[in-house]
Amino acid sequence: MTTTATPPAAGGSGRSWRRRLLLTTTVLAVLLILGFLASATVPRWWAQRVGDQVGGSITQGVLVGVVYGFLFTLLPIAVLAATLRWRRTWRATGIALCFAVVLALPNLMTLGIVIGRGNAAHAGDRILDVEAPAFRGATLGGVILAVGVAGFIGYLLASRRRALSQATHAREQLASSRTQTAVPDDEPPGER
Repeated sequence: MTTTATPPAAGGSGRSWRRRLLLTTTVLAVLLILGFLASATVPRWWAQRVGDQVGGSITQGVLVGVVYGFLFTLLPIAVLAATLRWRRTWRATGIALCFAVVLALPNLMTLGIVIGRGNAAHAGDRILDVEAPAFRGATLGGVILAVGVAGFIGYLLASRRRALSQATHAREQLASSRTQTAVPDDEPPGER
């Protein structure tokens, strides 16, 4: 009985690569177009939303800015730290990274207004000047505060881990020294 191997279908892998290339090119083109549309509309829209919340009050601008800066920096850092600690797969890491970026969007949109060079960024800058005074500086303060809190929590966790490791090592040394200096059963305790 002779077995004959059937040759692989001609051009099967070539079509797969062409399909992937076409799909990747299409996705990149759509993302590029959406990026251009977003850069023309998002800064104005975000500045108007913040302006509606602040209402021209410096006190309200500081409060809203600190809360946004702190919250939308600490949450993404927490998501990334938890992912790095307990990640299971690359897919889970990628999903967590996308989730962290979504959580950081308010700060990223504010940063886009501050460092942006386009007309929409300049319009958003003017809107924030009038309707949300002190918001940008307070947001930066909230970001710095959140990074400091995250660093302090990281320091506390690392020092706790180090202290537990040292305590375990000390217990092991104590147990090994007790077994080495144990009193034989036939020797009375006072005759050492």
